[in-house]
Amino acid sequence: MNRMRWAIVALAVVMVGVVGAALVSIVNPGSAPKDTAAGSSQYSGAIPAAALLRVPVTGIYPGGNPAGLNPSMQNPLASDPDAAQRGMRDFDSFNCSGCHAANGGGGMGPSLSDDTWIYRSSPANIYLTIVQGRAAGMPAFGAMLPDRTVWELVAYIQNISEKPNGKFGKTTSLDPQSPAQEQVPAGNMQTATPWKFMEPITKNGGQPGALSP
Repeated sequence: MNRMRWAIVALAVVMVGVVGAALVSIVNPGSAPKDTAAGSSQYSGAIPAAALLRVPVTGIYPGGNPAGLNPSMQNPLASDPDAAQRGMRDFDSFNCSGCHAANGGGGMGPSLSDDTWIYRSSPANIYLTIVQGRAAGMPAFGAMLPDRTVWELVAYIQNISEKPNGKFGKTTSLDPQSPAQEQVPAGNMQTATPWKFMEPITKNGGQPGALSP
């Protein structure tokens, strides 16, 4: 009998709690807990958001110690051989070339096919620049581009940012004389690896028609 009595008391307590919660949500709807399952607007990319927060945009650390930070995070698509090719198509599809020009040669926006970087050149820094935007005029694309697309763009930008040997052909120096070659112009070829195609520079600065890989 005592067991039955306690069961009835427990059931009454549960019912009072449910009714009370319902009344609170009716009287003050803003206080009701939100459905955490409806998180479609939450970040759910290849790398946890908490890890991305540990990527610094500066190379200056207190005491010279970057402990707790991750300045060398890698692109999760680094092993995908087609990522840069898809990123090249994304680059045009989302009009990145409208500011940065074809092959990232530079226009209203800075060149992406050289070794000069404003906000650092690591894959994660390029990713954050695309997603968050930057104060100098770079829009924040995080709300409209899928995470995978952003990493494809990162792969493409890294591909065009320097040629395989890491040294750029320059044509502006006479003494010492610069290498007699330069990256193929974007008007001649669209490629995710522009530094693999070089054109010799003639003495008068003209461009011969043939391409040489």
